Amino acid sequence: MRPDDLILVSIDDHIIEPPDMFANHLPERYRADAPRVVSLPDGADAWKFRDTVIPNVALNAVAGRPKEEYGLEPQGLDEIRPGCYQVDERVKDMDAGGILASMNFPSFPGFAARLFATDDPDFSLALVRAYNDWHIDEWCGAHPGRFIPMALPVIWDAEACAAEVRRVAAKGCHSLTFTENPAALGYPSFHDPYWNPLWGAVCDTGTVLSIHIGSSGKLTIPAPDSPPDVLITLQPMNIVSAAADLLWSPVLKNFPDIRIALSEGGTGWIPYFLERIDRTYDMHATWTLQDFGGRLPSEVFREHFLTCFISDPLGVELRHRIGIDNIAWECDYPHSDSMWPGAPEELGEVMNRLAVPDAEINKMTFENALRWYSFDPFAHVPREQATVGALRVRAAGHDVSIQARSHRSYERGEKLAAYQAMAASAPQR
Repeated sequence: MRPDDLILVSIDDHIIEPPDMFANHLPERYRADAPRVVSLPDGADAWKFRDTVIPNVALNAVAGRPKEEYGLEPQGLDEIRPGCYQVDERVKDMDAGGILASMNFPSFPGFAARLFATDDPDFSLALVRAYNDWHIDEWCGAHPGRFIPMALPVIWDAEACAAEVRRVAAKGCHSLTFTENPAALGYPSFHDPYWNPLWGAVCDTGTVLSIHIGSSGKLTIPAPDSPPDVLITLQPMNIVSAAADLLWSPVLKNFPDIRIALSEGGTGWIPYFLERIDRTYDMHATWTLQDFGGRLPSEVFREHFLTCFISDPLGVELRHRIGIDNIAWECDYPHSDSMWPGAPEELGEVMNRLAVPDAEINKMTFENALRWYSFDPFAHVPREQATVGALRVRAAGHDVSIQARSHRSYERGEKLAAYQAMAASAPQR
C-alpha cells in the first residue's frame, strides 16, 4: 500500500492543556482555587495547583524541534508548537501528518488525575468533570470526527468514577484513562473488589480502560543514578506488569466484557508474554487455583487487550502471533517517540517490507481502533477524504519544518543534571 493511501487513526497522542481550559466548565465557587498557568522565574510556564507546580517537561512537547533541544527542562508555551495546545492548530498538524483521528491523553493532571484528589470531594469531582467536559465539548467538539474523546477517572472513589463513566458515555465518550497500578498510588489493587462498580460501568457503556505507561506515577529505574536512557528503554516494562496483574486478577473472570488498551507499551514483547502466561498456567494452575474456564490465558488475553505500537517492526512481523485484531497504531504526538510528520512514510516502509496485506494494514492503522472505541469518523469525514494523501492536500502550505524554539542553549551534561534533579523531586500524579 502506498503511504498516501493509508488511513491513520492514532490511539495515543497528548494534550498540553491551554491556560483557559477551566474557564467555561468549573463552577464559579471553585474558580479562585482552580489550577492555573504561572510564569516561573526562568521564564518557563507551568501549571500550579495549590502547593504543587507542574512544569511542562520538554520531552512532553518536542514535535517540530531539533533533537538537540530534547531534554527535561521546563519551557514556555511559546517554545512549543501551537498544535500542542491549540486545537485548530492540532488539526492542521494532523492533516500535515496524514492523521485522520487522534485520542489525546492528559498532561498536567497526570494520567490518573490524582492531582485533583483534594480534601474536598465535591471540589475534586468538579475538577474532573470540568476537565472532561472541556475535553469532550471544546477540544473534541471543535472538529467532529477528528478526535476520539477520553475521560479522566475519579481515581479516589470507585462509585463516583463509575458514575462519571456513565455520564461521559452519554456524551459519546468511550475511553477512560486509568492507572497501570492503583496500588502504587495508594489505592486498592486490581485484585480488590473495591473497583467492581467501575468495572461494571465500563462494561455497561462499552468504555475501554486505556492504560498508559507511567500512569502509576512511577517508571522502572534500577538505580537512582541510572541515566535517562535506562528509564526510556524500560518504559514498556510498566505495561508488561500491568498486563500480567490484570490477566491473573479476578477482573477478567468477573467482568467478561471488559476491554483494556495497553497504551504506548509496544507489541514486540507480546508473543513471548503469551507463551509465558500459557506456560505459567500449565505448570502452576493446580496450586495457584487459576481457572479460565477451559481456555488458555493467551486466548483470554486476546479477548480483552488491545496492544498499541508507534514504531515496532518486530511486532508487525509477529502480528499473527499477537492477534491481528488486537493491534492498533499510535503516533504519540507531540512526544519524543513520535514519528510525526513522517509517520506515513516510516509506517508504510515497514508494512511494504514485510509484505503486509492491505486488509491487515487497515486493521492495524484504523479499523481496530474504531471498533474498540466505538468511534465513526466517516460520519463527518468521507472516506475518500480521510487518506493520508487527501489530508495532506488540505494541509498544503502548513509549516512542519524542524525549528529551534528554545530560549536558551544548554551545555553538555546540563540537561542530564536537570533530569536527575527532576527525577528526584517529581511528585506522583
